[in-house]
Amino acid sequence: MTLKEKIASVKNRLRQTDTAKAALLIATFFKTGLMPKAPGTFGSLAALPLAWLLISFWGVTGLLFGILLTYIIGERAVKKVMESTEHDPGFIVIDEVAGQLIAFMFVSSKLQAAFNPWLYLLGFLFFRLFDITKVWPANYFDREMEDSAGVMLDDCVAGVYAALCLLICSLFF
Repeated sequence: MTLKEKIASVKNRLRQTDTAKAALLIATFFKTGLMPKAPGTFGSLAALPLAWLLISFWGVTGLLFGILLTYIIGERAVKKVMESTEHDPGFIVIDEVAGQLIAFMFVSSKLQAAFNPWLYLLGFLFFRLFDITKVWPANYFDREMEDSAGVMLDDCVAGVYAALCLLICSLFF
């Protein structure tokens, strides 16, 4: 079954309620996850303007609130979508959004003080590296937890690793 067919199948099963439609919209981060190639990368890219807005206007507090809200709402949306599909289908990218936001948590005060596109680019690259490689314990959450929390947590771990690497880079460069 192709990605397009899987998405159509999920959409058909979720058409019954507005709640299900909203869950799909959130889980795909406003349809970013429906990109035909590399939906996780596009989901991470789509999170960058959100990170910039949260950091620019509300600093660390805004970013932490955004992470918490993205996780809570995202986990519920993923749970609803997973009722109609297999474990962690590629079009679910709200987990990438949460992880990408986490990547900036230790440098958000620097990013609020001065816009630095290099830190955003590095945060994006570090997050994608750790999201793809699934360094322990991310691989545990990805393989062993076959629920919505597992889908979200593996990317949150990748975000923490990216945040640590970004912090180290920001201290030395």
